Amino acid sequence: MKKMIGRSAIPFFFLMVTLPAFSQKDGSNIKYIDPANMDLSIKPGDNFYLYANDNWLKNNPVPASKTRWGSFDVLRQNSLERLKLLTTEAAANPTKNSIYQRVGDFYASAMDTVTIEQLGYTPIKAELERLGALSSKADVLKEIAGERTKGLGGLLYGFYVGQDDKDVNTYIPGFSQGGTSLPDRDYYLKNDSRSKMIRDAYVKYITDMFKMVGEDEATAQHKAEEILSLETGLATAQKSRVEMRDPIKTYNKFSVADFTKLTPGFDWKELMSLMKVNNADSVLVNNPVFFQAAASLFAAVPLDTWKAYLQWGVIKSSAGLLSSAFVNRSFEFSKILSGQKEITPRWQRMSGLTDGMLGELLGQLYVEKYFTDAAKQRMLALVKNVQETFSERIQKLDWMSDSTKVQAEEKLHAIVNKIGFPDKWETYSGVVIHRNDFLGNIHSIQEFEYNKMVNHMGKPVDKTEWGMTPPTINAYYNPANNEIAFPAGILQFPFFDFGADDAVNYGGIAAVIGHELTHGFDDEGRQYAADGNLKNWWTDEDAKKFTERADLVVKQYNAFVVNDSLHVNGQLTLGENLADLGGLNIAYAAFKKTPEGQSNKKIDGFTPDQRFFLSWAQVWRANILPEFSAQLILTDPHSPGMARCNGPVSNIDAWYKAFDVKPGDKMYKPENERIKIW
Repeated sequence: MKKMIGRSAIPFFFLMVTLPAFSQKDGSNIKYIDPANMDLSIKPGDNFYLYANDNWLKNNPVPASKTRWGSFDVLRQNSLERLKLLTTEAAANPTKNSIYQRVGDFYASAMDTVTIEQLGYTPIKAELERLGALSSKADVLKEIAGERTKGLGGLLYGFYVGQDDKDVNTYIPGFSQGGTSLPDRDYYLKNDSRSKMIRDAYVKYITDMFKMVGEDEATAQHKAEEILSLETGLATAQKSRVEMRDPIKTYNKFSVADFTKLTPGFDWKELMSLMKVNNADSVLVNNPVFFQAAASLFAAVPLDTWKAYLQWGVIKSSAGLLSSAFVNRSFEFSKILSGQKEITPRWQRMSGLTDGMLGELLGQLYVEKYFTDAAKQRMLALVKNVQETFSERIQKLDWMSDSTKVQAEEKLHAIVNKIGFPDKWETYSGVVIHRNDFLGNIHSIQEFEYNKMVNHMGKPVDKTEWGMTPPTINAYYNPANNEIAFPAGILQFPFFDFGADDAVNYGGIAAVIGHELTHGFDDEGRQYAADGNLKNWWTDEDAKKFTERADLVVKQYNAFVVNDSLHVNGQLTLGENLADLGGLNIAYAAFKKTPEGQSNKKIDGFTPDQRFFLSWAQVWRANILPEFSAQLILTDPHSPGMARCNGPVSNIDAWYKAFDVKPGDKMYKPENERIKIW
């Protein structure tokens, strides 16, 4: 569940058998809420997450080839099994049609390890030699721009063409801070023992990779140290992830001429021309100070360092696509960051890559086999109920003025719902896939996607585009289009099942629907109006009251601890925490409109209300490796599973009643301290 802000598309971001999704099941034989997964010796009011999930957690350790294992990961595994069937079938029948040919030949090229091993690093050798022969820093700057057109983004800065947040019917070029390789700027700047260890391992990783492409030990070591120093300089100029969550402060519009004046030595008209953008008079910049620093750094750092940096960009982006020596060395470094013990099987990596590269070709095969119109209609009915319930709750708010309520209602009812898959499929026109050219296929698709992006300039905004592929186990809210989207992949148990009782489906997928709707009204999303534009539609007093309540959520989540000592960052995770709190409240109110929600009939020993909250809890169960958990605390805008489960329920009166939670229980909050927003 995620929100797309500023043209970026988590949370995350499986049964090992393949069953047709969404088909009617005999619910009498399925324990959608299974006491065997629970620990009934734990009081629900002490730790609801463990009460609902502890036995499952004990019996489902993280597999050696994973960094985490939970409900989302089980579904992802199931999805990969399905993708494997689809891609191998396409590979065996490439003459059936153009979709089969391109999907099948791409997957076949990805699995052709014999050819890939024979090639070694040959596919990137000429590029490395060309970059090593650059004779001036002016050439380096042109390469940083030009490499983007071939799919190598992220060098020095980020670049995109997307909707103007204050004029969402217009496309505009945008520039963002970037240029680093480690997961967050803190990896470069913090001096605790773990951060230092990771930096040392990073230098060793770069050194080894340069040696593998022919450099001697001393040269490789020197390049690695210089690259770390350069990236540290870029990291120093970056804003924190919390600072980057502010859509007002990260909206900085410049004329191309003024942006050039801001960054001496960078002629953005010329550089954008190299990036195939010739008709822009203005740009958006999310962190102008970063670009000032980047320009100064570019002038100060020697030519040879920049050439090494360019070469490293090619090596690191290609490593996972080359021979096993490169794949394995890359994985050895990732183990240090994530704690993962074994590399993910190749078929899983390549099935997922096929989805990432040709998602709307493979997606057509996916929905044909695994998605039904009945599922879409059921989802539309659920969305309608949840949306209407949200509207009713807005009308009853005691902290919001009538004038702001009118604006909130307008925005809510303007939200567009996308279910399952796009109405208009991407054709990938011009993309040619060869069965024996894996890296060439990757580059061809990357070039296509880049050209598609920059060709948006000057054209009407296409609001039919999706930000996720159909098999994705996730959902999103996009404020610029004021839309929510639910790919076909997420419409599976524990989120949704035709055979499940309403309590399970409302505690699962309806809470996800409520979550995405609430993103339109969280601390970031609320700053976008019904038409998608970034503009204030709140009275000052209502905005103040909202912020006061949001600050209480920050405080609550700051108190959650993982790995015994790491605190959740309540500011970084605020948007998702607000969406969880709002989504669960709205879903519960919608559930109470159903016949089951109004009854007290028990199933498997639990009342409807208990099953609703238990359904919510089991969605978030997950074991996570401590190294990966530490990484997520720095980088993930979502809170850990236990916090996502326990945080919202502790603020909902009905949960207290359902599980007889009383003063003295560890999660108990007095009624006047329970946070109520939406």
